[in-house]
Amino acid sequence: MRFTKALLLLSAATLLNGQTAGPGCAINPASPSVGADVPITYFAPPPSVSDPKLVGPLQLLTAGTLDANAGTLTMPLYRGRLRDGRSVWYVLTDTTDEGNAKALGINFSPKLNFSATGRGARTATLEKGGVLVFDQGEVDFSPVRRIEPGPAANPFPPTVAMPGSRGDASYSPLVRIVNAGGHIYNAPMIAFDVSAEQITFPGGTPNFGFVHDKVLRIDPRAMTVTLRLTTGFSFAKPVLYLSLDASAALPATMEEVTFAPALSDIAIGEDDSAFSAVERLFAFVNGPRGCENPQRQGFESALLDGRSPQNVLGGIPTVANDYSPMWDVNLGEWTQSAIALQYRSRLIEEFQILSFAERGFITGPGGSKYGSAGFIVNCPIVFRFL
Repeated sequence: MRFTKALLLLSAATLLNGQTAGPGCAINPASPSVGADVPITYFAPPPSVSDPKLVGPLQLLTAGTLDANAGTLTMPLYRGRLRDGRSVWYVLTDTTDEGNAKALGINFSPKLNFSATGRGARTATLEKGGVLVFDQGEVDFSPVRRIEPGPAANPFPPTVAMPGSRGDASYSPLVRIVNAGGHIYNAPMIAFDVSAEQITFPGGTPNFGFVHDKVLRIDPRAMTVTLRLTTGFSFAKPVLYLSLDASAALPATMEEVTFAPALSDIAIGEDDSAFSAVERLFAFVNGPRGCENPQRQGFESALLDGRSPQNVLGGIPTVANDYSPMWDVNLGEWTQSAIALQYRSRLIEEFQILSFAERGFITGPGGSKYGSAGFIVNCPIVFRFL
């Protein structure tokens, strides 16, 4: 792929999910021809073509077909069952099995080995025909998601926050396959206890009483599902990722994902230490607002305009060795002194954020100590733009 084609792809990404994105909601890089004396056709292929660790666009979760223009990923849909025979429809995004990660085109995450604490990872057995039989874990997809922002001056936290799908006490998207090497897979549930006929929506407009709220199209005949992606950053690289589960009701509602309380058994606040299953994700309460503002970021703006809060992920594959789809959310709030000094802006990499926090310009909500907000979100990385 020549750089020309890559840039056309990136330019088209301003239309995520069919919506025209202003400069504050778009994350696509500018063309390198800007300010140059030669046209875009003169530019060589991006360095990432020859080495994925170098700069340039790269799809990391290759099991699916990416549409960067629409901000979607079409993935293989799997069907298993619970011990009692009820159907479990799921996708695969990450695993501790490096060989199978490469074979399947999913993310390799050795950190997930340390997630099987308490209810952090459920168990399953592989049976004849490649069918996973899960020992426990149910999800109720019938509730209707409800969210109502607070007053315009302070829309976060919302006055109403009710997630649209809710796991029981034993549901975790993580599963350890006991008779296949004990490897752990990230297998988020897409639908539960329904027939293929009930969830056949290949043309779109799915029934969200039966399927995950991030589903755009689902086709059990072709065994595919198309999921909506979220925009963000990782070490200053704009990225797309899947947001699928959260350990607390508020982030589950805001992210339109499944509330999975069992994930709360995974230890947080210990990123990069021995036996940590998590990586840090950085979010903001009161960043600059409005898609017309190129500095836009944060929950307040997301609640008001319905777009991504532009969160910042820690290490992802090809950038760091400590990737995990289990993100320990560090929620920051710009102080009034930082706002008065006009320091508030969009921050797009981990150590930049930590520097502002170290100097007291960013604290936890309400002036609390900066650090873990106390919950996990399950967000497999899909694509990096640079």
